[in-house]
Amino acid sequence: MSRYNELRDLVASFEKDFVKFYDKGNKSAGTRVRKAMNEIKRKAQEIRKEVQELKTTDTPGGDTPTM
Repeated sequence: MSRYNELRDLVASFEKDFVKFYDKGNKSAGTRVRKAMNEIKRKAQEIRKEVQELKTTDTPGGDTPTM
């Protein structure tokens, strides 16, 4: 679950800039929000890739029922 916590903490760390942009109209905060969204995208892609690697390196047929 550490990857989930990393992603959650990353999103939470940008909360102030989201508030400044959306609620107060601060355009500089909008630039930081766009940067934050790119960081979130990169982290999500990294996690997605890791999940895929873990799935393919798992024991073959581990989830398939045997008959």
